Amino acid sequence: MEPVLTAVGFLVLINIAAFAAFAEDKRRAAKGLWRISESSLLTLALLGGWGGAKLAQRRFQHKTRKEPFRTALNSIPAVWVILLGVIWYTGVRP
Repeated sequence: MEPVLTAVGFLVLINIAAFAAFAEDKRRAAKGLWRISESSLLTLALLGGWGGAKLAQRRFQHKTRKEPFRTALNSIPAVWVILLGVIWYTGVRP
C-alpha cells in the first residue's frame, strides 16, 4: 500500500506545482517580467501535473490560444495512454 500512497502524494504535489507555475507565469506575463519557459510548464504537466496545468490554464485564461503549446498540453494524456499501452504490450512491469 505504501507505493500507492507515495504515487498519490507525488501526483498531488506535481499538480499543485503545475498549477502554481501556470499562475506565476500568468502573473509575470501581466507585469512584463521574465517568464517561465514553455518547456518547463509542459514538463510539469507531462510528469503528472496535467490536471493542475489544465485547471490553471482555464482558471487564469493563460496560453489558451498559443500554438503549438496548446496542442502539446492537450496531447499529454494521449502520450500517457500510448506509453501505458507499450508497457502493457511489452510486458514490462515496474
